[in-house]
Parts: sequence; structure tokens; C-alpha cells
Amino acid sequence: QIFDTTLRDGEQVPGCKLDREQKLVIAERLDLLGVNVIEAGFPVSSPGDFQSVEAIAKLVKNATVCGLTRAVKNDIEVA
Repeated sequence: QIFDTTLRDGEQVPGCKLDREQKLVIAERLDLLGVNVIEAGFPVSSPGDFQSVEAIAKLVKNATVCGLTRAVKNDIEVA
């Protein structure tokens, strides 16, 4: 099983900021490569991240899409 964190953890690199379209391209390619799980973002962190995770979940055909969350009720409900 391959669990990829590029779309969430990759943005932790100083100077790296992906826009929604870039995230969609990367997610689609990860799916085509056969990645099993794509951690698409941290939905509670911003409306933009929530929308990106939602769009990725609609786009991806094979992989499971998940979002990072803390063990906080609101975070879990948003994700």
C-alpha cells in the first residue's frame, strides 16, 4: 500500500505553496501511478484547503482520499 502525503506535507517546505489547479494535477497523476491513499490536505486549516480536498475527492477515480485532522471534534466534522 502506498500512502502519499505530497499534497499536505509537501506544502510544509519553505516557499512551497500549491494552488488548487496544481493540487488537482498532482492528485490525478498520483492516482494514475497507483497510489492507494492520497492525503489531500488539512481541510480545517482554511476554506481554500477544504475546497481543494473536496475537488480532489471528486476527481480521483481509484485512490482513497483523506484529510489530516487533529483529534478535535470540529476538525473531524469539517473533514
